[in-house]
Order: sequence, then C-alpha cells, then structure tokens
Amino acid sequence: MPGAVSGHSHRPTTKASNKPFKSRHSTKGALRNAAKGKVAEERGVRKTPHQQVMSKFDRRNRNKQLQLQKHKEHLQETSIFAGKDGAPRNVAVIPLCSDGDATEAIKSLNSSIDIETEVPEGAFRVPVDRFKQKLQYFPLKRDLTACLDAARVADYVVLVLSAQEEVDELGELILRSVESQGLSTLFTVVQGLNKIEPQKQRLSVLSSLKSYITHFHPEQDKVFSLDNRQECSNLMRSLCSTTPKGIRWRDERSWMLVEEVKFGESTVLTGVVRGKGLKADRLVQVGDWGTFQVEKITAAPLARRKRGEEGMNVEEGTEEILDQPTDDRDDLVDLAPEEVRMEDDDDDEMNDGMTTMTTSKKGVLLDDHHYFSEEEPEAYTAPKKLPKGTSKYQAAWYLDDDVSDSGSDMEEDDEMEDDDEEEAARPEDGEEGLAGYAPTEAGQTEYPQTEGGFIQPDADEDAKQLEAFRKQKRDEAQDDLEFPDEIELHPHVLARERLAKYRGLKSLRSSPWQEDEDRAYQPEDWERLLKIQDYQASKIRASREALVGGVAPGTRVHVYLKDVPATIQQSYNPSQPVTLFSLLRHEYKKTAVNFLINLSADAAAPIKAKEELIIQCGPRRFVINPLFSQGGNTPNDVHKYCRYLHPGQSAVATFTGPVTWGAVPTLFFKRQVPGSVLNEDGEPVSNLPLSLVATGTALPPSTSRVVAKRAILTGHPYHIHKKIVTIRYMFFNREDVEWFKALPLWTRRGRSGFIKEALGTHGYFKATFDGRINPQDSVGVSLYKRVWPRSAKQLDAPLLDAAALQQEVDEDAMDAE
Repeated sequence: MPGAVSGHSHRPTTKASNKPFKSRHSTKGALRNAAKGKVAEERGVRKTPHQQVMSKFDRRNRNKQLQLQKHKEHLQETSIFAGKDGAPRNVAVIPLCSDGDATEAIKSLNSSIDIETEVPEGAFRVPVDRFKQKLQYFPLKRDLTACLDAARVADYVVLVLSAQEEVDELGELILRSVESQGLSTLFTVVQGLNKIEPQKQRLSVLSSLKSYITHFHPEQDKVFSLDNRQECSNLMRSLCSTTPKGIRWRDERSWMLVEEVKFGESTVLTGVVRGKGLKADRLVQVGDWGTFQVEKITAAPLARRKRGEEGMNVEEGTEEILDQPTDDRDDLVDLAPEEVRMEDDDDDEMNDGMTTMTTSKKGVLLDDHHYFSEEEPEAYTAPKKLPKGTSKYQAAWYLDDDVSDSGSDMEEDDEMEDDDEEEAARPEDGEEGLAGYAPTEAGQTEYPQTEGGFIQPDADEDAKQLEAFRKQKRDEAQDDLEFPDEIELHPHVLARERLAKYRGLKSLRSSPWQEDEDRAYQPEDWERLLKIQDYQASKIRASREALVGGVAPGTRVHVYLKDVPATIQQSYNPSQPVTLFSLLRHEYKKTAVNFLINLSADAAAPIKAKEELIIQCGPRRFVINPLFSQGGNTPNDVHKYCRYLHPGQSAVATFTGPVTWGAVPTLFFKRQVPGSVLNEDGEPVSNLPLSLVATGTALPPSTSRVVAKRAILTGHPYHIHKKIVTIRYMFFNREDVEWFKALPLWTRRGRSGFIKEALGTHGYFKATFDGRINPQDSVGVSLYKRVWPRSAKQLDAPLLDAAALQQEVDEDAMDAE
C-alpha cells in the first residue's frame, strides 16, 4: 500500500497562481517591441499560389497543362510554315569577309541533304522534302543596304566567315548595323577551313572565329564548318525545325519579302504576307522607293500539279480579290490642311502684333513677364534688407542708409527657398543649382580702393584689358569645358539686338515658358503638324487596329500599287532585296519626332548638332539635321539644347518627320571622306565613306516639347566690397545693362545676385550677391531661346554611294571658295 502511493504529491497550498497579464490593451509601441520585427501570420495559411501545398495529382495536372499550353503556342508560331501552302522560311546569307561567297555557302548546305539546284541571283525557293519544309534563300554580296533590307525580313540570318581572311571594316560595319536594327535567329558558318595547313591549326582557327562572333553575339555557341557534310546537315535541320524568335517591332506590322516585281499600268509586287494581316486601306513602305497606296490585293497561289486522265497537267492559280480599299483609306497627305491653320490663326488675336512685340518692350522677358517695360521707366529698387520680424508697415520707415549692409541680422523680402532636385543642377540652370543664402560679416575688402566712387576707365586701356582677359579664358576653356554655352560679344555689338530672341528663366526645370513669344519665329508649317494629346492611348489604338481584318498571314498575294514613278523601274535591280511593310494608321503624318541617341564611348569625335546624318528607323531611311537636347521629364517640358554630343553621352535627337509608333530600334549613319577622321595617334579611323556613329530608340513625338538653346554671358569682378561687386566685360554699353537688368546673376561657385545699377557708359554695373564672392570667380547670366527642328528628307540613294559623297564634297569645296 505505501508503495502504491509513493508517486503521489499534493497540490501546493503556499504558492499563489496570479491571473496572467492581458496584452490586448498594451500600447502600439509595446506591441511593436514585443514582436521584434516579426509579422503576425496565421499558421498553415499560404499567401501566394506558389506557397500552396499541392497534392501529387494536382502537381501532375498542372505540369501537363503547362506542357499542353507550351505545345499549343509552338504550333501557333510554326503553323504559318506547315502544309503544302505554308510560307517558306526566309534565310539571308551574308558574307562578312572579302573572300566570302554566299552562293557557294548555299550550295554546300543544299548538297548536305542531297539537293542539287542552281543558285540564281535574288530570292529563290528550295523545297526540303526530308523535313517537309520550304526554304527561301537570299544570297547577298557585301552591300550594306542590301544586307540591312534582307536581314530585316529574314527568319534566319547566316553569317559567313572565312578561315583565311579577317573581317574588315566593311564586314564589321555590316555586322554592327544588322545587329542594331533587330535580328532574328542567327547562325554562323565558316568557309575554307579545310585549306588550313597543317591540320592541327584548324581547331585554333575555329576557336578564334568563335571568340570573335561571341563578342557581338554571346549566344552563338557553335560555328558550323561548310566543309563538313555532317555539320551542314545539322544546320539544315536547325533551319527547318527551329522556331524563329522574330523581331518585335516587325511582328507588330504586316510585312513581306517581295519575290517578283512587274511594272506596267500598275506595279505588282508578289510575295507571302507575314506578321499581321495586310490591309488595302493602310499605306505601304516599299524599301527605299517610298510610301504608296494599295490599289487592290489579289491571291497568287503557286501552280499545282494535278494528275488527270492523260498524265500530269499543270493547273494555273486564278486571281481572286482578297481586299480592296474602303472609305477609311489612308491618304498621302503628311500635313494638316491649310484651312485649319488659318482658322487657328484667326482665333489667336495675339499674332497680329507679334512682330512688334520685341520692339515695344523695354526689358528682357523673364519667365512670363517683361520687367521695367511700363510706359514711364522707373528706377529699379533693390529689395530692402530688414531686421527679422519687421512688418510691411515698419519697413516703410527704414531707409537704405540706416541699415547695415553686413547682412548678419537681416533678411531679404524676396528670399527664395531651394528646391530639392533628384539630379544635380548647375548654377547656370537657375535656382536649383545655387548654393543658397550665405550671410557675410563686415570685414576688410580685398580692394580697398573700391570703397570710394566709381572712376570711368580709359577706352583704349579697357579694350587691351578685355583682349588679354578673353585670351586667358580661351586657354582655360580648352582644358576645362565648364561653360559649354558661353558666348562672347563684340564690344561694338549691341547685346539687346544680338540676343533679341532670348529670354531669361529663373529655373530651367520649373519656370513657365511663354509660347506666344515664339509665334513670330516658328516654322511656316508648324501649326499643320500632327499633334498627339495622349501618345500611349493613340499607340495602343493603332496597334489593336492592326490585329483585326486584312489578308491572313501566310497567304501568297499580288499587291497592286498606285502611282509608282517611272524612275523606279529604271533603277530597279532584281538582285537587290525589295521589302514591303504596312504602316500603321497616322505613320505617314509629320510631327516633331524624338529619338534617343547613344554615342559610344569609343567614338573618335563628337557629333555636332544640325550636322547631316542618315537615320534608319524601322523600314524607312531619312536624311536629317537633328537637334540634340537633354533627356528626362521636367514640369515645364523645357530641355536644354546641346551643341555637341560627346563620346559616351546620350541625348534626344529631334527633327520633323513621320510618326513611328512604338520603341523601334534606330541607326544613325554619317557620311564622311575616307580617312578624314583621325584617332589620338593621328591614324585614320575608317577608310569607308560611311560610318555607324550612334544607335538609339524611337521616343514619343511631341510638338509641345521645347528645346531651349542657352547663351551664357560672363563678366569679371572688377571691384568687390563685401557683397556689392562691380562687374565688367559682360556688357559694353549702358543701354544693354538697363535692358537685361531683370536677369538673375550667378557665379560658378553657386552665389546668386541681381543687377543694382549701371555705372558709366562702358557696360560696367554694380551687383549685389547673397554672399561674399571670390575674386577669381566668374559672374554669369543665362539666356534662352527656342530652337525649331528641321524637316527630314527621304533617302533615295544607297547608303554606301561613293558618287553622291564625291558630289557633296565638291559642293562643300565650292561653297568654301
């Protein structure tokens, strides 16, 4: 019995169990400290589908659905190539070396699967019965224009390298250009590998070629040898079975590789529709021929062999009209009607006196107001310095002489608050780049003689000092481009006439820009340009419109063009590829277009604004003289004009041209005299008459985007007394000082000030700053004027046209004489 109860223990009677503390009424801070950063979650609850605990049956079902969906997408992508009437796979063969031969490369590929056929010039079809596919080859020579046009509509691009010759300048230019415009699936082959002796060096040559091509295309993990039958057979299998990755901007439109061209009453282009459905209502861009309207689209099936009673008969396909233009047809008018512009001008009454606006004003425009332009000019009074806490009523009882000028206990009435900007601003940009208010205590001046009155300098001595000062600044500018927009006025030139179109801005980023002041200088057709209020909505609407209707992709058609010039028939070359692209709605109308331009850091020289360039954007090429400006988004949509685009920089190129919907890759070419561009060692950079200087992307067009050209006038501190400084060499007569009196002053170290009064007749003036300035500092004012983009012209000649280049050089020489 005692052993049975040995493990029993009574409940203790001396220990009190208190009620636990309820934490639901704790403060938020206590709860946060107790949690120690943990987030309360319900146990066993998965928040996302990836965290759900799935059973084995559900996981198998999900994987099966994903597999079926992927297979369905693959069939949809390759369905255009399936069947007897399927579209052929376009293969562009581009030789990069001087001894490369595209014709021999095609023969080697065909012979690897026992296909013996002749290789004509131009596009031709080859049926591949082994893989039940059709290939459409296009053998090319080393012509930049032909290679770009063919690669633009190719499903596969085959680059032909040489085992004996290196890729020269022309080959590298072709390679970089084809890569930058958008490239579909790429394959690389090598010719003449069996000619390398001894045989053990062939692997090192192949490894070197692979290293070269992976520098441009890292995804190229194999270089096929055309001398190896097995590798050629594997490449043919890849061409017939691999799904081409395509080009995004190309697949958003309807396009076609022209197989045959017939000239007559109507020019007929024959080919297979690819991309989106081809519509007769939309305009088409045919290579460098231009933009045309479609008269009609008819079916063009290939001739079929039909077994009859008497052997094999050939049944010719009959033409069937597939699409015709409707009332919604696009026209070839690129500008708005003249009547619209006249109505807008009648509604705007301010245009009547626009030509006399500058002459009726007595001061420069600062933001949105002409200061000192009343009928009776009043003397400018600087803001008083008052003790802190002084009211407006008390301020009237303070005279200028009674207040100390030290600024230690004073404040200005118009003190501006500094705005916080994400990007670092410079002093010449306005309020954002200034250092802010800095009180200055009274002390000994650096120029004791300036405490007295102003002495008018001698004119001859002043001119000599100005020449010596500017020569010193010119040497400094060559070493340090700190003032890229600085200009120098001749002493005998009136600044108010030389800079009549310029205005002042307190802030380049946020100050309002009065467009009424620019009406007198805008181009004649500016009001007739296309104005897009909502770019994103318009782009989506135009893209969705291309998804519905039209001739289905994969259909072989005859496209009848309207009003084709007779000169095209004379210049037509059957060996050159001809491409057809259907333009989206409004893509022929002109507006102020913007393109992002990136200049490589390896560029030999900067590009000057308004310099002639050749731009290729999508299926079109133009000759342009673009404006360069800074990118980004600003509240006032004002962007500073860049005189040069230096290596390694990016800018926005603006000109007047047709609209391009979407982010389309863009190429910038520049014509040049062979050997004229030298590197740092004095050696010629390129011996070609054309170079690819930059690449970019299409940006949203806008006619309200202001490109403001800045002019900086600088002066030198002549006398410094605390915060009152006498400035010279900025203006050269008293009238100019009075005209530009309202402009804010700034220094390169971030001080700000204003013109207090003019001194003498030689352009000296007294200025007050927000702090003591350094005697070596420069004082400047920023002026801005709007520059207008120039119109683009369509390129009607090959890119590498030596004759046109020589004619241009001769014209420049005649102009120089």
